[in-house]
Amino acid sequence: MIDWQFWLAAGGMTVVVSGLMLLGLKAGRDGDATAAYDLQVYRDQLKEVDRDLARGMIGAEEAGRLRTEVARRVLEADRALKGATAAVRAPRWAGWLAVGGIVAAALGALAMYADIGAPGYPDMPIAERYAAAKSDRDNRPHQAALEAKTPTPDDKGADPQFLDLMAKLRSAVQQHPDDLRGQQLLAENEAKLAHYPAAWRAQAEVIRLKGDKATAQDYATQAALMILATRGEVAPEADAPLLKALQLDPKNGTARYYMGLMFLQTGRPDLTFQLWAPLLNDSPSDAPWVAPIRSQIETVAELAGVTNFSLPDVAGPGPGAADLQAAAGMTPEARQQMIRGMVEQLATRLDSQGGSADEWARLIRAYGVLGEADKQKAALARAETAFASAPDDLAKVQAAAQAPAPGAPPQGSVAGPSAGDVAAAQDMSPADRQTMIAGMVGKLADRLATQGGTAAQWAQLINAYAVLGQTDKAKDAWAKAQAAMAGNPADLAIVRAAAEKAGVAG
Repeated sequence: MIDWQFWLAAGGMTVVVSGLMLLGLKAGRDGDATAAYDLQVYRDQLKEVDRDLARGMIGAEEAGRLRTEVARRVLEADRALKGATAAVRAPRWAGWLAVGGIVAAALGALAMYADIGAPGYPDMPIAERYAAAKSDRDNRPHQAALEAKTPTPDDKGADPQFLDLMAKLRSAVQQHPDDLRGQQLLAENEAKLAHYPAAWRAQAEVIRLKGDKATAQDYATQAALMILATRGEVAPEADAPLLKALQLDPKNGTARYYMGLMFLQTGRPDLTFQLWAPLLNDSPSDAPWVAPIRSQIETVAELAGVTNFSLPDVAGPGPGAADLQAAAGMTPEARQQMIRGMVEQLATRLDSQGGSADEWARLIRAYGVLGEADKQKAALARAETAFASAPDDLAKVQAAAQAPAPGAPPQGSVAGPSAGDVAAAQDMSPADRQTMIAGMVGKLADRLATQGGTAAQWAQLINAYAVLGQTDKAKDAWAKAQAAMAGNPADLAIVRAAAEKAGVAG
């Protein structure tokens, strides 16, 4: 419906402003005509004085005074006329061009507003905007409706043997719905096939079976799978697991990211910024949510009215395993010079800004390599306090304190081949190479398949297969690692890096 009152008011103001501009243009052109007219009037007055004197209507003295006054005005008018004539006059066509420009600008302003403005849109104070955002949030499409619009993935490219195993797994879980391990495997492997609706429902069963022992990451994983099932839209049903994850662990990165995404989708970029800005500062550079946040947060800050935001530099990850291994074999002085700065920088950032469990574990392991038991113990105590309400993260930092020195196999386990072992094996004869490392690789693969393992161990297995040229086995290891690490973005990112380096991540 057209708001005639608005358009009449806007059109009237445009006409008035344009008219004032045209009058100014006309006044500039008519200045010399006014001066010429004044000069003619004063000359006529001089003649009138002479006629009045001749008729005896005024005396000679009065006539002289009048001639003097009129003559002064004649001289002023003459100077004004000469000044106007001497001024540079624009050609006539320039005047018409200026008139056309004023009219075009007025009409163009009205047309532009009609195109990009909001004619007839009422004032919307901040309280009303918040209310509108809440209405949008309350009236989002539901999970089932969004899933119905999402295409079902095609399994044609999947391994037939794997699909056969999945059919058996689904049947077994259907017959034994209270089997926790079965539900976990089903959630992981449905996600691997991109069957996200089935994956999140299996994950919901995992949470049901765990009861009070369900962790923040369990809930965050369910929410993430629900959002993947709707191609990135956060449905109302995903709010509950997100809120539960944040209740159990306010620092859970997955939940913080997706909660911020929900607010962004429902008109509250200010709340998105409050969640994403500290998350970006807290997260390691390889966290899976860092890239999408960095690509959007400047726009989010602008929408939120934050004018002093600047995108932080990508934080260094701290000393990695290769750095620590190299440092362990150096003299104490060389070792201090190599990694002391990195360790202290990481420690300072974690103390002042906090960080993920992976970063705290990295710091704890670094102190262990450096032989600084007191600092390691202090770092562990701070990490245990930070992750007291997050059992999975707490176990991760505690395991870091018990980790052996780099290069040494964990107690009670079989170590995989090191990079040096594999490189040396490449120069041997096939028989010697098989004798040297086939046993180690096989034992590592068997242990990971039956008992599971860390992301670093899966990455080690993939690297070993790649160096040995066993691409098929590397691909198989990557597939199994994806299933094992589903729902743990940080660990999956570590294994993905190894798979990409091996060329099997495609």
